[in-house]
Amino acid sequence: MRLLITGLLVLSISFFSCRKDEHITADPNARLSFSQDSLLFDTIFTAVGSVTRKIKIFNRNDDALNISAIKLEGGSASAFSININGENTFNKTNLVLNGGDSLNIFIKVIINPNSKDLPFLVQDSISVNTNGNSQVIQLIAYGQNAVFISNGVIDKNSSWTNQLPYLINDGLTIKNGVSLTIQPGTKIYFHKDAVLNVNGSLIANGTFKDPILFGGDRLEIAYSNQPGQWQGINFNSTGNGNINYAIIKNASVGITSDSLGKNANPKLILSNSIVKNMQVAAFIGNHTELIAFNNLMYNCGNYLIYAVGGGNYNLKQNTFAGYNPSFPRKTAALIFSDYLSNQRYNNLKINLVNNIIWGSLVNELDIQKKTSAIVESTILTNLIKTTTTSYNNTNTLNIDPLFISALLENYELSNNSSGLRKGSDLNLDLYYNSILNKDLKNKNRQFPSTLGCFENY
Repeated sequence: MRLLITGLLVLSISFFSCRKDEHITADPNARLSFSQDSLLFDTIFTAVGSVTRKIKIFNRNDDALNISAIKLEGGSASAFSININGENTFNKTNLVLNGGDSLNIFIKVIINPNSKDLPFLVQDSISVNTNGNSQVIQLIAYGQNAVFISNGVIDKNSSWTNQLPYLINDGLTIKNGVSLTIQPGTKIYFHKDAVLNVNGSLIANGTFKDPILFGGDRLEIAYSNQPGQWQGINFNSTGNGNINYAIIKNASVGITSDSLGKNANPKLILSNSIVKNMQVAAFIGNHTELIAFNNLMYNCGNYLIYAVGGGNYNLKQNTFAGYNPSFPRKTAALIFSDYLSNQRYNNLKINLVNNIIWGSLVNELDIQKKTSAIVESTILTNLIKTTTTSYNNTNTLNIDPLFISALLENYELSNNSSGLRKGSDLNLDLYYNSILNKDLKNKNRQFPSTLGCFENY
């Protein structure tokens, strides 16, 4: 047995010794191959680095190859940087790659600011030379200048335009008594864990053709639907807002609101907007007021709306789609409660009309009365997935709305949907002419309307 083990050990040493001193071929037909021969970085903000991408170089030949040079052509002046098997360098020479082996090149890009308003192209290449052959990996990145704000404070009435995107690092606070007006088409990006605190007024009035965007600052494809990239928009005790035609995505909580309004004006009007890909919830309210019309909310970790401690909620023609491919959700998509704690509970008033409340669970609407507070609910002509049987008989219960494709994030209704021509007439609603006369796609609404935010006739 000892002789057998010794023999195997000698063979192993001989094998690895051969690998170490493997024959290096000079054959010009022996070439390398790459995991990809070009690398595209999506829009990168100037002065903000990209994620690190990787390309593998393979020697699929039997013999070793001497790589005479791996070179970043732009050198130290390039916007790109490379790391070759753990070494940061612009030029690596005489690197032997054994037959059947591979090596990694890691690539990043940082683009310096310039005077351009529109996105621009930055290019470079990596050349790999073996046995007189030069092979090239193309590097391409789209750069974008931005208005950079770190721990910013809006302390006087201000207006933001769509000329350049805004990038918020750490946070931005709108002071009490001050308004920030955001013009159509403006894009506002938030760095990791950044937050927008509203102590004054936020007026974000987009249009169907030019919605306002609130999202994370990682624009690479891998981050396009990644929740939790920033904290969200917080309406504090003195804050209020009007958000129309906006896309709010990829935060921890899209919107939080912690109190009722301080005057006769609504605390928050949210209309014609999409709130999606939240780690926790699209909206969290604590004894607050929300007027929400023509919105689409979906793919949020625990809730679409979590409203506790009482408050006033007027929700019409919204589509609440409780589909959560990224999260194992166990709670109803919409929860309303009069209770927050034994010391904090209040009256609760809910008005739900012409909404779709649907999702992957058997019950997607939960209205809780836990205290002596008054709970008033008007629930008319909605399509609801529920285990409750006591809702007004104008509602459609537990009949699939037949979204065109929830998997592809298309929440319009099919032509044979049970949600067609079921909606109550809203012509006399206070907000009919300003919001409810059109759907989320700016299509004229006809009554009886299609339930949810998309009209179909």
